[in-house]
Amino acid sequence: MTPTDLADLSAYGQSFVDNPYPVYERMRAHGPVHRVRTAASGEFWLVVGHEEGRAALADPRLSNDIRHSAAWQDDGGNSIGLNMVQTDPPQHTRLRKLVAKDFTPRRIAELRPRVQRIADELVDAMLPLGRVDLVEAFALPLPLAVICELLGVPDGDRKTFHGWYLESTDFTRPEAAQAAAGAMTGYLAGLVDDKRREPGADLLSALAGDPDADEDRLSAEETLGMAFLLLVAGYETAANLLSSGALALLRHPDQLAALRGDWSLLGNAVEEMLRYEGPVETAAFRYTKEPVTIGGTTLDRGESVAVVLGAASRDPRRFAEPDRFDIRRETRGHMAFGYGVHHCLGAPLARMQGAVAFRTLLERCPGLALDADPEGLVWRPSLMLRGLHHLPVVLR
Repeated sequence: MTPTDLADLSAYGQSFVDNPYPVYERMRAHGPVHRVRTAASGEFWLVVGHEEGRAALADPRLSNDIRHSAAWQDDGGNSIGLNMVQTDPPQHTRLRKLVAKDFTPRRIAELRPRVQRIADELVDAMLPLGRVDLVEAFALPLPLAVICELLGVPDGDRKTFHGWYLESTDFTRPEAAQAAAGAMTGYLAGLVDDKRREPGADLLSALAGDPDADEDRLSAEETLGMAFLLLVAGYETAANLLSSGALALLRHPDQLAALRGDWSLLGNAVEEMLRYEGPVETAAFRYTKEPVTIGGTTLDRGESVAVVLGAASRDPRRFAEPDRFDIRRETRGHMAFGYGVHHCLGAPLARMQGAVAFRTLLERCPGLALDADPEGLVWRPSLMLRGLHHLPVVLR
């Protein structure tokens, strides 16, 4: 498996989806950069090393703007508006500044009591049932409620949108993914128009104001892209953190016991969950604006590059025994939220929700246990995001 050998990731099937780390480890043994292909994205370069991944994400020669891709005309452009993930400075700087005030430490602290109430309400509903799917009953509805309230998304539309989103990220079914992306685009465009006509006290109403009223306002395309990014990134990554983190704890009873015995470990436990089984497997594509050498491999201008955050966070050159889950380990340098100017804006919100959710769940469900063979759990087929379809648990 040399860097220039073409690896078809789709050919690995569900085994790669459920546990991609052995494949990344074999790749890394032969170099930090490899040529790969998937059914949904075609051919591109994959970066699986920690040092090389950080360098690539910080390199201004690698652009987030798809117009630098040699396949730009074939790709057809941005599918859902234009957002921070798809732009470079100074446009990225301007877009990020417009929403950064809603994700400051002070704003996150103000949201914490509401997150706690939602978590308690969900556990209240779970406990009488005895057995639940933790994804459906807790991990998904908690962050979905938080971000939808923040943005002003109607309650009745949330599950429908989530269904479209899951289909749009399924790299094994490109036609269905494209159709779902179209449905999401239509829905969000309509929602933005509604907010512009009848604004409320929510973030989306503020973003959707008259684009001609202020030179700093978002354009129609930017508003659509921002709505999509904030909505999806605001709940999907946190939901994955809650379900994957719960699974890691339940599969490592010694670590679960250590956390229950010392809540001062909670913050670092969340960081270890992020490192060990991060909610974002692969960062958004970058495109080379000129020939670039990464980890000894030279890429031509116009190439597509994906940095595997999950592989970087399990690079043994950075983390000793990287496949061991240890809530006391030094976690600094993990790549769960990316790196550089595109470091995840919502990271503080995700961390806060993780801390609230895990303490609430573990304190109120002292007998929490898996209700399925962990080897039989199925992960969603997305190369970008890493999350479970279901997590059956017993509440005792």
